[in-house]
Amino acid sequence: MKAKRILALILVICMFTVGCSCNDSKESELNNLKDIMDSVDDGVSLWWDSSNANNENGDQSTSKAPTEEVTTEEPTTEEPTTEEPTTEEPTTQEPTTQETTTQEPTTEEPTTQKPVINDEGKTPYEAHGRLSVSGTKLVDKYGNPYQLKGASTHGISWFPQYVSYDTFKYLRDAFGVNVVRIAMYTAEYAGYCSGGNKEELKKLVKNGVDAATDLGLYVIVDWHILSDCNPHTNKSEAINFFREMSSLYKDYDNIIYEICNEPNGGTSWSDIKSYANEVIPVIRSNDPNAIIVVGTPTWSQDVDQASYDKITGYDNIMYALHYYAATHKQWLRDKAQTAINNGLALFVTEFSICDASGNGGLDINEANRWLEFLNNNGISFVGWNLSNKGESSAMFQTWTNKISGFDDSELSEWAKWLRDAIKK
Repeated sequence: MKAKRILALILVICMFTVGCSCNDSKESELNNLKDIMDSVDDGVSLWWDSSNANNENGDQSTSKAPTEEVTTEEPTTEEPTTEEPTTEEPTTQEPTTQETTTQEPTTEEPTTQKPVINDEGKTPYEAHGRLSVSGTKLVDKYGNPYQLKGASTHGISWFPQYVSYDTFKYLRDAFGVNVVRIAMYTAEYAGYCSGGNKEELKKLVKNGVDAATDLGLYVIVDWHILSDCNPHTNKSEAINFFREMSSLYKDYDNIIYEICNEPNGGTSWSDIKSYANEVIPVIRSNDPNAIIVVGTPTWSQDVDQASYDKITGYDNIMYALHYYAATHKQWLRDKAQTAINNGLALFVTEFSICDASGNGGLDINEANRWLEFLNNNGISFVGWNLSNKGESSAMFQTWTNKISGFDDSELSEWAKWLRDAIKK
């Protein structure tokens, strides 16, 4: 308000100075001055208010702009803040997804991995070479303990189809076997010594040996006495057979000879030992180093008897121990332990987890006890049998005619147990 008064006073002074040139009375001049000042004051006020109003409007516009900009920018600022976690979530999840992807091959390893192939991509034979016996252990070419784990054919006269490259390859890749056993019966059903075609049977044996060798597997040639009880019954045939086989395979380092499967019927260890002392030199004349497995009394159970009177004069001799878990229990493991304590090298060239007939229920608990015993002692083992026969010890279901590429539904419960036992 002071500024308005000063401006009005200046205007009045100017007008009064001009008015003094007229000879008006003082009173009249004072009245005129008052009216002029009021008039000027009103005009100045009107001008001032108008001008100030314009300035105030301008100030509001200026002050609102940043307010609006802040308001406008706030959502913009908040949007990325809100989106950042959303953007980060997939980023956080990607490693999780990748970890799952990375883990998938690990999960598939028991299926795609070939346990028989070592880290260098070698077959069992390529990796371990010629085997030998050191004390009670089977060892590889480096002198390291090596455990053979595999499967046996049934009698090759009954089920010749499984003596094949495809079957052995399936067993190597799906089960992880490193050995197969070729069981040639001597007396039963068209056996080698009971009317069977000798040349056809030998051809089957040779086909099996060749297939196993091509796959880098070890192979057992089994002279499968059973109902002929005493190995002396067909000793001359055995000598001729092993002379021919050892001559044929003298340069093979993966062959194991089992010279009498299961002596029985009261056959003594003395009888078995005398038979072995006639057959072993025949094999040694051709192959000085091959592993030779000798059967023991009572269907290859009385290994303790053999341990008190071992075969001497030859290296790389092992002794057969056979069991069927539902029948043979701790008492037979005790016999085996005695034999080991006495320095015998044992080889379980035949076993299953049903009863001794090859049929009946499976005893899983006893089977696991046996497996622990074998693994703790480094004893090699071969499961019975490769067939689709209608019995518990057959590995394949009766309704499947495949010889390889089996899925789980086509395997018996025993076969699945054996597969898991080998992979352990």
